Formats: sequence, C-alpha cells, structure tokens
Amino acid sequence: MAAKPEDVGLSSTQLKRLEAVTQKHVDDGLVPGAVMLVARRGKVAWVSTLGKRDPAASPDPMKADSIFRIYSMTKPIVSVAVMQMVEEGRLQVGDPVSKFLPEIGKMKVAQEKVGADGTHSLLLSDAERPMTVQDLLRHTSGLIYGGRGSSLVNQAYVAAKIGDRSMSNQELVTRLSTLPLRFSPGARWEYGVSTDVLGRLVEVIDGKSLGESLSERVFKPLGMVDTQFQVPAAKVARAAQPGPRPGGQPMTPRFKVDDGAKYESGGGGLTSTMADYLRFAAMLANGGELNGKRLIGKQTLAFMTADHTGARPGRPPGLGFGLGFEVRTMTGEAALPGSVGEYGWAGNAGTLFWVDPKNELTAIYMVQVSDPDRVALRNQFRTMVQAAIMD
Repeated sequence: MAAKPEDVGLSSTQLKRLEAVTQKHVDDGLVPGAVMLVARRGKVAWVSTLGKRDPAASPDPMKADSIFRIYSMTKPIVSVAVMQMVEEGRLQVGDPVSKFLPEIGKMKVAQEKVGADGTHSLLLSDAERPMTVQDLLRHTSGLIYGGRGSSLVNQAYVAAKIGDRSMSNQELVTRLSTLPLRFSPGARWEYGVSTDVLGRLVEVIDGKSLGESLSERVFKPLGMVDTQFQVPAAKVARAAQPGPRPGGQPMTPRFKVDDGAKYESGGGGLTSTMADYLRFAAMLANGGELNGKRLIGKQTLAFMTADHTGARPGRPPGLGFGLGFEVRTMTGEAALPGSVGEYGWAGNAGTLFWVDPKNELTAIYMVQVSDPDRVALRNQFRTMVQAAIMD
C-alpha cells in the first residue's frame, strides 16, 4: 500500500471526488454497492468500498472480499490459459479451430437475403478461410452473441439457447456448430461466444474441465483463492447481489452463483473478488510474473496486448482488440481518455479493469448493476481515474 495517493503521483482530491460520485449512485439506488481500486508503480494507492453487498438484506455492507460475477472479465483469464498452451507447443495461434474441434470446421457463412415479397432468408456458403485460434482470441471468428442483434443468425442463436447454463461446454460447441456463421472468419470484429469456444478447446487439449485447467494454470499459482465458476456454500454469504433499479424498473437478471450449472463459460462464467482479480492484473502489469511465479512469457504478453484487428470494421475509433483484451491504439479518436498501449476488458454486470503500462497504473471497478446503466458507470469511473494521474 502507498501511504497516500500522492506518493505514487495520484490526486487524493480527484479520487475523493470519484468516491463522492459513486456514493451518490449508491444513495440514488443506481449502484447497490461498489469496490474500487487504483494501483500505481506496484503499490495499491486507493481502495473504496461503498454501499451494500446485498440490497435485499439489511444491514449488509459491501466488503472488500465480496464475490462478484465478473462475466466477460473471464475472457482475459481464459485467453492467458490458451497462450500458455501455445508456449507449451500444444497449439499455434494460426491453427484452424477444426484441428481441435472438428465440428466447427463444418460451419457455413450466412448471407441474409430479402425476397420480392419482403421475406428474409439465409443463403449459406463456405467460409473464405478456416476459423483460427487467433480469430477466437480477437473476436473475428464469425461467432456472435444472439441477443446483440435481430438478424436471422441472431434469432437462430436465441432459438438454440446458446449460452444456456444447463449445457456443458461440449454440448455448447456441438449445438453452436449446427448454426451459421454471421460472417467469414477474419472479415470483421464482432463480439460473441468465441471465448466460450476457447474454453472448450482448453478442455480438449488439457483433458480436464475448464475450471480445473484454470485452477491449475492461473488461480493456484497466483493465489486467487476466491475465483471459481460456482461459489461454494461456505462463501455464498459473501456474494454481491444486484438490486432494483430506480423508478421501479427491474434489475437485469443475473445468474445464481451457486446454481450447480454444468456450463463453465469461458466467455463470462467466473466469479471473483477485487483482491483476486488484482493478483491477475498485477501479473499482467508485471510482464507475466507475480511473486516469483511466471505464468506467461513477456513477449507472449506483448503479443497478446498488441492490436490484432487492424483496419477491420467493428471496433470503435482508437480502440483495437488483442488476444483477449481491448487495446488502446490512439490517444485521441476514442470518446474516453487513455494512453496508447493500455489494455483491459469489462463484464456484463458492470465490472471493469485495465492496465496502463505507460503510466504504470492498474484500476479495478467491481459492481453488479443493470444493463442500461453499466456502460455509463464504467466510463465515468474510467474517466475520473484518468483525471487523478498527476505526473
């Protein structure tokens, strides 16, 4: 811990302003509770814990060790496990996915046609090239999220219940392979179930469940004692819970942390704490190593945190995508302040982290909020943290 934020070049005044803004969100009912952290130059400079862990239980204050559904902040962890396998010589980034998951190689590309009578139909054709592991890592695979659009392919995902928690990872890939691709692999960037497919790929190569692989490869070496797909009974009372939104609007439904689901979603199934995710982020910030234990090579990490999308359509201006992370490519263009080379990702319930190598800064935002609110809240946190950097 730094004695005070100024010791590592951060403004206490600005961080107090961020805390006050977040407290108002808590008071207004927009945010049930929050755990926020900023670290710089290898030291934790600021931690703030506000609100309630569970708004339905009173009194039940949020605590620093509360367990959050981190949703898509699972993706960077799975991506690191995949790249560990690359370092072990068990696969290559350029390998076709069908080498490990043959059914994926049978998927056709859909083109939506509108007939003279106004009806929509799908014309299926072969992909221009095979889907690669790199496509999965950077979301250029042609796989999508069904709920993020209204095309016939999106509708097919919803009808097939892709992402249903009753499916195993194997069952997910089997069902997914019967659906069409939204576009030919490599053509553009579109967020989707690519990392869930990587989760199954890890299982096939390692010969064990994704949870077991991640535990051995990432959680145990880093001392991440509270990160898992299912929260054990003894820890359920620490799980952060969503609450009703202001105006009587219902909160977006969130999965039950101890529902016993077969699905170990590589794209969004983990639960974790601020301290655990800080260990993962600190390992990244330290070039792939933490406390003398190296998880991944420095050059491998540099490769992962480079932009792999280039001029492909689909990404916001100034923000590319690497192998498991969003990557900042320009200081300007993006509607958020930031430094070239910073990288990170966010989770569906509002969680966020990023690592800024240039400024030696790591920030983590842990909340469980509703879909309409999460982006604005994350962007506000990010913008206000950037404003705290003094040198």
